[in-house]
Amino acid sequence: MSDMSVKQHLIQVTKQAYADRMFAATSGNLSIFDRERGMMYITPGSYPYEIMTAEDIMVIDLDGNILDGPHRPSSEWRMHAAVYRADESVNAIVHTHSPYATAFAINNVRIPVVLYEMVYFLGGDIPLAEGAIPGTPEVGENAVKVLHDRYGCLMANHGALAIGDTLERAYTRAVYIEDAAKAYSLALTHGPVRVIESETVRKILNK
Repeated sequence: MSDMSVKQHLIQVTKQAYADRMFAATSGNLSIFDRERGMMYITPGSYPYEIMTAEDIMVIDLDGNILDGPHRPSSEWRMHAAVYRADESVNAIVHTHSPYATAFAINNVRIPVVLYEMVYFLGGDIPLAEGAIPGTPEVGENAVKVLHDRYGCLMANHGALAIGDTLERAYTRAVYIEDAAKAYSLALTHGPVRVIESETVRKILNK
């Protein structure tokens, strides 16, 4: 894909995420990593999604050097870089502040396996990464620690993170994180929650 095609793809999914209320104002960020060229395409920092276009997408390397674009990259570029460095299978990241998932992040509570879809799409439960000041390398480093066999996690007092080999898969996983968080939150108000047994999870994963 050409540079502009990648930017257009990224802005399309970004606009969809904003329309789906996965984040508000200028929060949240998405990226695609071209491993062959070492180029990260990432949403700009503190720029309104309503007027954002493909031309506003920033291109940087994993050290934060700007290769193309008229703005500053998202302040969370270090988080994205840490994940890309740690896992060569990851080529796209979606960081959201979706309300139900973020609520559990504020509670500092992981989401257990309460839906079968969580196993298929997320690899199991939704773990909680230790909190860190936004914009610091520790945000990504803490996420990496809990993502070794998962496709998404919560970040304490911050939000949620989803990864994938493609942007489509990363965004789908971000949606499933929010869906699971919403269902779990509602279920907790109804009474005791039945968590899917770990043996069942292993059977699904080993199919």
